[in-house]
Amino acid sequence: MDVREAVTSRYSCRAFLPTPVPEKIVRDIVECAARAPSAGNMQPWYIHAIAGKRVEALKALMAPRVQTELPRGEGADYTIYPEPLAEPYKSRRFAVGELLYRSINIARDDRAGRYLQYARNYQFFGAPVALFFVRERTHGSAQWADIGGFLQTVCLLARAYDLHTCPQQAWVSFHRTIREFLKLSEHLMVYSGMALGYADEAAPINSWRSPREPLDSYTTFSGFDGS
Repeated sequence: MDVREAVTSRYSCRAFLPTPVPEKIVRDIVECAARAPSAGNMQPWYIHAIAGKRVEALKALMAPRVQTELPRGEGADYTIYPEPLAEPYKSRRFAVGELLYRSINIARDDRAGRYLQYARNYQFFGAPVALFFVRERTHGSAQWADIGGFLQTVCLLARAYDLHTCPQQAWVSFHRTIREFLKLSEHLMVYSGMALGYADEAAPINSWRSPREPLDSYTTFSGFDGS
């Protein structure tokens, strides 16, 4: 698979098969992803990869909690979306949510159904492998960008093995629990989780794709005609 195909075939998978992923493959993906660029070659990322009994233990820990603590959880360790969220970003976020819930026939006013689907984040949507991307709490905006680049590189490298991923910032809402589970030092924080595995291609929730804005709406070209 070439890199362009990896980019265009990547999507946030929300239904996985239970098929195990060998540790060797996960190691290769994470090690190769370390070629992602970082300011001053700081490489400001720590990765926790869990599978098997460790994944099952975390899922069991979260299962009873999400029934009563969603959507707020423990309160986010950092703000994911600006408040208030301005246009056009608010409309884009609303539209992608509508596409997701429509694919599984959950109505707009079905709050319980939406919370139930959202709770599947904490079961990794059935994926056999979970990754957590961890950063230094004191690092700045450049390092936030670096770890985001690392995360994206993992998503693309996974496609080389016919694997899919779902980045999960939802874990930020249970930052105390995941910090304790991973035994993180106080100076570290979780940036994002990620589900990793083989997609259940028959699942309706994997049948849609989020739209993208047309190129000329966000890009300006100049000088290419020699002027």
